[in-house]
Amino acid sequence: MTVFADSSAVVKLYVDEEGAAEIRAVPHIAVSALTRVEVAAAIWRKRRASELSGQAAALLNARFDSDIAAESPPAARFDTLPVTEAILRSAAEVTAMRALRAYDAVQLASAIAARAADPSCATFACFDRDLREAAAAEGFRLVPAQLSAAGQISR
Repeated sequence: MTVFADSSAVVKLYVDEEGAAEIRAVPHIAVSALTRVEVAAAIWRKRRASELSGQAAALLNARFDSDIAAESPPAARFDTLPVTEAILRSAAEVTAMRALRAYDAVQLASAIAARAADPSCATFACFDRDLREAAAAEGFRLVPAQLSAAGQISR
């Protein structure tokens, strides 16, 4: 089984946050190519907020960069979907139906494309309430099943 993970979930593979254990237990993860930018931004945002040292942020970012760049098993941690014209069209359509920010719409459109290519990719890992609601409305199972009050990431 493949789980599509948005950036709020992928960050938890590298940073100890609430929900990290649940995401780290997922055996196979699909992501949007957009995740490369969003996760790096989240790690460096944690550095600017003094939640990580500069050294820790650089190390975590390097680990993530290595993982996202790997293209073949066993080194590949992710199946990365490119952001194609079709995904951008789908994301624009999603924004008409769901109250999502642009990058969240691209994440959801990427998950929909991943599920179309691999029907076993029917689970969406995410810690953003709005994106979770939209994914559930699109028929995805959610990881985690519930969010705590503190579970949502800040932007």
